[in-house]
Amino acid sequence: MSAEPTVEGLAQELSTYLDTNRINQVRRAYYYAEQAHEGQMRKSGDRYITHPLAVARILAELKLDHQSLMAAMLHDVIEDTGIPKDALAEQFGEDVAELVDGVSKLTQIEFRSRAEAQAENFQKMTLAMARDIRVILVKLADRLHNMRTLGPMPYEKRQRIATETLDIYAPIANRLGMHSICTELEDLGFSSLYPMRAKYISKAVNKLRGSHREIIEEIRGRLQEKLEERGLPGRILGREKHLNSIYNKMKFKHKSFHEIMDVYAFRIITDTEDDCYRILGAVHSLYKPLPGRFKDYIAMPKANGYQSLHTTLFGMHVNIEIQIRTEEMEHIANNGIAAHWMYKNEPSNVTSVNQARVDRWVKGLMEMRERADDSLEFIEHVKVDLFPDEIYVFTPKGRIMELPSGATPVDFAYAIHTDIGNAAVACRINRNLGSLSQPLQSGQTVEIITAPGARPNPAWLSFVVTGKARSSIRHVLKTQKRAESLELGRTLLKKSLKGFGTKLADISDGQKQAVVNHNQVNSFDDLVSDIGLGNRMAYLVARQLVNGAEGTEAATVEAGRPADRSPVTIRGTEGLLVKFASCCKPIPGDPVVGVMDSGNGMVIHSDTCSRLPEDDEGRARLTHLKWAKDITDEFSVELRVELERQRGVIAELANAVAMADGNIERISVEDQNAKFGIVSLVVHVNGRRHLARVMRRIRNIRAVTHINRVRH
Repeated sequence: MSAEPTVEGLAQELSTYLDTNRINQVRRAYYYAEQAHEGQMRKSGDRYITHPLAVARILAELKLDHQSLMAAMLHDVIEDTGIPKDALAEQFGEDVAELVDGVSKLTQIEFRSRAEAQAENFQKMTLAMARDIRVILVKLADRLHNMRTLGPMPYEKRQRIATETLDIYAPIANRLGMHSICTELEDLGFSSLYPMRAKYISKAVNKLRGSHREIIEEIRGRLQEKLEERGLPGRILGREKHLNSIYNKMKFKHKSFHEIMDVYAFRIITDTEDDCYRILGAVHSLYKPLPGRFKDYIAMPKANGYQSLHTTLFGMHVNIEIQIRTEEMEHIANNGIAAHWMYKNEPSNVTSVNQARVDRWVKGLMEMRERADDSLEFIEHVKVDLFPDEIYVFTPKGRIMELPSGATPVDFAYAIHTDIGNAAVACRINRNLGSLSQPLQSGQTVEIITAPGARPNPAWLSFVVTGKARSSIRHVLKTQKRAESLELGRTLLKKSLKGFGTKLADISDGQKQAVVNHNQVNSFDDLVSDIGLGNRMAYLVARQLVNGAEGTEAATVEAGRPADRSPVTIRGTEGLLVKFASCCKPIPGDPVVGVMDSGNGMVIHSDTCSRLPEDDEGRARLTHLKWAKDITDEFSVELRVELERQRGVIAELANAVAMADGNIERISVEDQNAKFGIVSLVVHVNGRRHLARVMRRIRNIRAVTHINRVRH
């Protein structure tokens, strides 16, 4: 067995980038932790201190700052040895104590498969990340070492830790751009969950590699030759395919093992951005590039800061994938946000942009957390954001926005600002008017058209893909539904009270409170809102307010029914809680009544609709309505037109509707024989007078024999 790693070995590694004073602080933290964990052992039989030391080594490879390394040494001290946070702050300063405290809190988090607990914990993790992103870096290193030493753990615990790693920690490492940690976590998690599959794939990979060694060497030689011929600097590395990604491609992309492995992957690392593009030209002159497979992530970095040129070539009867990047891009591709500390003394453009990206992401998480009603809703939004396949689109001013693939203009609008998303009414894609629901493509320029007072449409929830858009829309709709249910509830309650000969203003607070208590709700507003939603009947609440809350329930509905028949005015623009029945499609001017639909507010039907109740008690529950005078909104009406078949008659119909300023929503031929046809039309009109004009125009067509309005 190899000798136990020591703090001196670590100190030597740290001397490549930290000064002596800082290395000594890390040493002090080590000796403090060693003392605190004295006598504790790991499942493997090693002294416990070997774990914090290994975690610090992982962070040292990422060249993290001395405070993160100290926190790594001390990360289990609060939890396992009962030493309080204040004692650490006294010894090592407030920053280190805060980091240790943050990591301890994350360690207590167990992402059980019980979704609720998992979601709660994810919120805690977001908070820790928002305070100091280094907390999550120490946690990722801690998790990586635990995954490397999972062996001695009991089976159940291994399964739980591996699942949690693949679900939560690997995606976070990926989102922070830490490719090397992400792939190792994925492969270790995969091998733990599916040991047989991992063994089988790994065996197959090694076998294939052996038989392909000559081709790989020949391609590498030719690439090297080409670079030398053009005097371009660059080291060429072969790229390993990872077990987890091979498995996922087989599972989700339905590719065979040989299809995946028949691709030879190389990475060329050079000095400057300029060289990257020159090398691209050189390799394209050597082998033919495959169309549509070139990606320039240098000009448009991925959401996690990743930069590189990708191209796929066809040569030697195989596909050759090549990534070209600078040394700094290579470091950032592997270490992501952690690279930020390495370049802290000489901040480069790339890392500061990368840092800003992560800050923006964490800020977005915090915003979602505030909006989400519960933790489950929050984690649902976040999971979307942890697995983005990005597309890149431009604002009209040329700013690049990264969005997950499948994102729509509505997602884009919310990515710019919540207020823009809420007020969006239309969009231009590459200067042409486009649909708000169409998925965007990389490279498009998107402009959002807003209107004051516009509101999100509930239908947007069926096509948006980003967590931010979804949580913002839900938030506005909930607020809007609440405001509308209060307004509708108040109108209905006032009308019922009028039947009892009293006004809402005359009811004392004491009476209101008694009714609130009797109905077991939190506030009078909740009671009114319930009426608006159709969950309570206005006249029952009115009767309780007038007669006192107790003793009224036994009276029959009829006995307590007020005689008032004054109608409630409707405008057709009431919003989410007033809907028009699709069976009879009422329009302004039709006699109408309202039916309360539990939880959804009021549905408006024509007075003559066959779906309305026939009995007296049912009729008594209907709300009498009248239309407001100045309605300009459009309503749909279904018309049935019988006509003689002749050429061009459908065009003539459409023209007649247009001449009467109507709008056709749908037109279909229902039934026809050689001579006659029946056409069903759904047109938009703004009232009965308008409808009469449309029908007159249609009747004037010579071929039309009969026209009537359809009411189901």
